[in-house]
Amino acid sequence: MAPKDADMPAGHGLGEDAHDIAQHIQFIRNDIEKLAGVVAGAGGHQFDRAKSAASEAASEFEAAVRRNPLPAIAIAAGLGFLYGVLTRR
Repeated sequence: MAPKDADMPAGHGLGEDAHDIAQHIQFIRNDIEKLAGVVAGAGGHQFDRAKSAASEAASEFEAAVRRNPLPAIAIAAGLGFLYGVLTRR
């Protein structure tokens, strides 16, 4: 059962507790908003790094295919055949 004003020490009412709790909640909200901003910034940075790495890998793959077109075609045909065998029922 919640304490009543009469049960509390003199000069300390339930209204003051509610005000203190409201202030703590506001501080927690502000901290969560700051944390969300930090996490979003870090996540955005990681996404940019992954995007850059994927783009670089695609460029390297394209260059390798241009240097060796016949082996690339043979590998693609082999992978296509393997995919067809594995997915056929």
